Amino acid sequence: THEHEGFAPFDPRSPLATLLRRSMLLPSLLRRAHLPRPCHPPRCHLSRLLDRYGFVPPASLTPTAKEISHGTGAGADQKRRTKKPPYRPPSSLDRGDRPASHSDLPFDFRFSYTESSPDAKPIGLREPKYSPFGPGRLDRPWTGLCAPAVDTTLRSVDAEDPAPAAEKDLEEARRRERERVLGEPLTPAERSFLVDKCQKNRTKRQINLGRDGLTHNMLNDIHNHWKHGEGVRVKCLGVPTVDMQNVCRELEDKTGGLIIHRHGGLLILYRGRHYHPKKRPVIPLMLWKPAEPIYPRLIKTTIEGLTVQETKEMRKKGLHAPVLTKLAKNGYYANLVPMVRDGFLADELVRIDCKGLPKSDYRKIGVKLRDLVPCILVSFDKEQIIVWRGKDHDESIQDNLHNAFPSFLQLESAAVKNENVEQEEASSESVAGKNEHGEKEETSSDCSSDEWSEISSSDDVPDDK
Repeated sequence: THEHEGFAPFDPRSPLATLLRRSMLLPSLLRRAHLPRPCHPPRCHLSRLLDRYGFVPPASLTPTAKEISHGTGAGADQKRRTKKPPYRPPSSLDRGDRPASHSDLPFDFRFSYTESSPDAKPIGLREPKYSPFGPGRLDRPWTGLCAPAVDTTLRSVDAEDPAPAAEKDLEEARRRERERVLGEPLTPAERSFLVDKCQKNRTKRQINLGRDGLTHNMLNDIHNHWKHGEGVRVKCLGVPTVDMQNVCRELEDKTGGLIIHRHGGLLILYRGRHYHPKKRPVIPLMLWKPAEPIYPRLIKTTIEGLTVQETKEMRKKGLHAPVLTKLAKNGYYANLVPMVRDGFLADELVRIDCKGLPKSDYRKIGVKLRDLVPCILVSFDKEQIIVWRGKDHDESIQDNLHNAFPSFLQLESAAVKNENVEQEEASSESVAGKNEHGEKEETSSDCSSDEWSEISSSDDVPDDK
């Protein structure tokens, strides 16, 4: 319209337009110049809109520098909620302020009492001396093999070793305590009653003794069973049954009980007349199985007394020798030692088939045969135990050993014969008694409890001596 009326078009970039805009903003600039500028704390996160507008926030919304430095503000009067500590799962290793446990048991604590010997000296350890009882849980030091009951540390160079005298005192104290707890011997009637009470058809309580033998934690299990009964049934299978005499001796020694019945690998352990469950000894538990130490090699490059060529020929000959027996996994091996002794009477080399057995099992069996027969280990190749009787083998000595250690079958046959003889005597006495007194036949057994206890005792297989 202005173009039609003769006016020139308006240019917003002209000096006139710029002057008009400045004149319109002049009142607001003068007004802001007379107002007091608000004092804000030097905070990075505050907005800069306050510099462009004339808004003054109230004092309650603008904390001072002191309040910012001391951490106080509008919510200072309110109690702040304390932060919860992070969750920590319960651990058996965390004992808190509790002291280390003390045990009065007068013997060294080992992982296995039947499968480890104090006389066998290792040549090294596979791990540092971490106590399997846990850190700070036992007042006995861990030597890597055991936790000794007697501190063998010498306090002075000139002082004598106190270990032998202290060990004798402990042995004497253990013997007196065991005699006190056992009390008077059991009568045949009491013995037969306890044996019958612990049979499979009467109770399911049983302790299984496997390839690790009598372990330390098994002592605690035996005392737990003794809380509910005077006897406990122990079933032995696997490697420890090669030397059942050692198993029986360690059971009686470490638990303080008495074996009143043995049939093969089945034992019944009696606790004693004066045993009190509430006065049982303190048995600290092992939390893990310690690593086995390093022992010298069982199979050496050359057998002692032979050359390298003779050793190679003997190993080849042993692999082709006839098999004496085949061992089953987790079987009963009490008759293995007499069988090897009998085999040496016919041949100088004996081979035992161990297919299916773990390598550690038949190596342990070989060590036991080396010490019990005695013999020389030749090879463990192809899951076979090959033993040699040695150059200095004497048949007369072997015969004496055979007589001193009768075979398991001979012991069983002798026990059956004694049982048959006693049953015939008991039946004849009962018939004679009935004829004299004219009593009627009873449905119950004719034999008295004493006679039956004697018959049951004949079933016990004596220890291999």
